[in-house]
Amino acid sequence: MAWTTDTPEPRFLAMITAVYARVSTADQTTENQLREMEAKGIVPNMTFTETVSGSVAAMERPAFRDTVAALKAVSGPRRLVVTKLDRLGRNTSDILGTLDILGKMGCGVVVLQLGDLDLTSTAGKLMVTMLAAVATMERDLLIERTHAGLARARSEGKKGGRPEALSEERKEIARGMLASGLSVKAVAGELGVARATVAKLKAVA
Repeated sequence: MAWTTDTPEPRFLAMITAVYARVSTADQTTENQLREMEAKGIVPNMTFTETVSGSVAAMERPAFRDTVAALKAVSGPRRLVVTKLDRLGRNTSDILGTLDILGKMGCGVVVLQLGDLDLTSTAGKLMVTMLAAVATMERDLLIERTHAGLARARSEGKKGGRPEALSEERKEIARGMLASGLSVKAVAGELGVARATVAKLKAVA
């Protein structure tokens, strides 16, 4: 977890900007996310970074909690800037909860992936809800394709049951299901694997 504070000239700014960057593992770096923000002309007053799994709820991430606390402590116009939507939560309900917390503070939220729209606005929340609906549809299609694939494998006489490990293709399917908000138990049941297999995959997501 890292936190830096800069106060560029002039001393009094119209907008206080905090940026937050996250990676999942220690062998990754937040540098690319910070460079992306810089390339978009974002000049932060506060920068927060951390290494934590995307499966952890936003307000359970230490540096993210610090980000919210720092924004709450300052007065005047302020905003949080991140590169991608998943930086704001582990699933749609978590993201909407985060937006509600920041919105009640009077703090704007900008996700570079989605343009300049403030996600705490009515239009912003509508966009998140629409994205959630698309994600749900994709999840349902993914489950349908998974069922069809498993049925085809059984009809071809391939071994069923709970395999010891997932192929790379099935790992991608499992990651997609987890990202859509399905529990470890549900994903394991859909793919016919042990919960421990899915839990291990989630831990490094």
